[in-house]
Amino acid sequence: MIKPEPKDMNYRISLKRRIAFVLLSMVTVLSACQPKPQEKPLNLSKIEKLIHSGEIKKAGAIGDSIKNSQELSPGQIHQLDSLLEIGRRIRIDFRLNEQDIETRLSKYFQKLDTTTINGWERSGKLEMRIIDGQKRYFGNAVSNLFRLDDEARKWKEKVDGVQVDSLDLFCLQHTAKVISETKSFGQTTSPVTMKLNYTIEVKPNVVPNGEIIRCWMPFPRQGNARQKNINLLKSDPEKAMGAPESKLQHSVYLEKKAQKDQPTTFQIEFEVETSAQYFDLTPDMIKPYDTSSPVYKENTEERAPQVVFTPQIRQLATRILQGETNSLLKVQKIYNWINDSVRWASALEYSTFENIPAYVLKTHHGDCGMQTLLFMTLARSQGIPVKWQSGWMLHPREVNLHDWCEVYYEGVGWVPLDQSFGLQISTDEKIRNFYRSGIDAYRLIVNDDYSRKLSPEKKFLRSEPYDFQRGELEWEGGNLYFDQWSWHMDVEYK
Repeated sequence: MIKPEPKDMNYRISLKRRIAFVLLSMVTVLSACQPKPQEKPLNLSKIEKLIHSGEIKKAGAIGDSIKNSQELSPGQIHQLDSLLEIGRRIRIDFRLNEQDIETRLSKYFQKLDTTTINGWERSGKLEMRIIDGQKRYFGNAVSNLFRLDDEARKWKEKVDGVQVDSLDLFCLQHTAKVISETKSFGQTTSPVTMKLNYTIEVKPNVVPNGEIIRCWMPFPRQGNARQKNINLLKSDPEKAMGAPESKLQHSVYLEKKAQKDQPTTFQIEFEVETSAQYFDLTPDMIKPYDTSSPVYKENTEERAPQVVFTPQIRQLATRILQGETNSLLKVQKIYNWINDSVRWASALEYSTFENIPAYVLKTHHGDCGMQTLLFMTLARSQGIPVKWQSGWMLHPREVNLHDWCEVYYEGVGWVPLDQSFGLQISTDEKIRNFYRSGIDAYRLIVNDDYSRKLSPEKKFLRSEPYDFQRGELEWEGGNLYFDQWSWHMDVEYK
């Protein structure tokens, strides 16, 4: 997904198959709109091929022609629109042209030859696709280039100077404090109370006057020891419906009518107390897994399309582990390999991918969620129970979306792990390895899984079919994608 550029420094596969997954994954949510069994499915292979080859305008024209020349059922219209929406999202991701790239690079390179640019493109460090006959670049392609190419970064540093990451320094101090305050195994420490104000603003006239906009906003889950005293203080509109705590992707639901020429604003204000947690684990603490338990079975299984034990995944895991049998040491080896082999980079929208771990292994870069999904897939393939966790990172001056996970150890329980925060620069081994078995206090837990139903269920294709951090919106005319609204989080530390 095009997440905003997070500030932590740690912090395509066949399009036809991507499209097939997006349609398949929404079957239950959109069952009312799907073609009835007796309906003949549309043959959209030509449109799929055109989008796959980057001819998105032509694909759209053929789609419009089908709508104008055939009587389509609601399900068939949804099938066609969902296919064309993938192409639209790709064009939004790749929104820069060659002149845009040259302008952004000219600040750092007085002379830049075509050979160098082509080399960056071939390596994937300057992410580009041919769309409608033109080179189009990912919106964050240049900032990613400086993250992924050491020589390019040196040129940037000559102009901007060497940047010290304030988040790294903050986390070093904070995690040292957490370790020192942890007096009993796995206790929660260093509590922080925050008041959060989250706002979503829908652009004027994207929904007709008087039509109801349905809005799902992220809201913290109860039940985790690291997160308590959750209170919704107010909302706009006032009538808000909180999701049941059983919902693993947790939300507050609101409705409001659109007004002509006016933005539509949704807002929630709430308080929460969050804490850190650290487990000083050693291999001898870890018991053999009860492989018949529901926790083990559910959290070691494949879950297409993201957690798939492909031959590439199995072979890589075997190479990383080199015969290791202890579960803790397996986790540490996988974590260290990703830390050393995969760089953090801003990501394309997740809805345009078929299999994110495969993309990360191909490019050797990915954002927090991509690195987490790769870790989960490698670990689960080796019989290590892992579950997704995500929401927001709320460090002072570093508020942003974030994904991490939890690992289950027999005899210990669930232990947090943050892959993208990585190994810290410290000579103290506990501080260096903190995020392999610990988490800082500045986390808002919204999700304990990915790709789960919202409450009430959404009618249309989600903007983000996996994660849920920014929110989701729709009206009777369809989904409202991220280009049609904005979001903002304000945090007051008490």
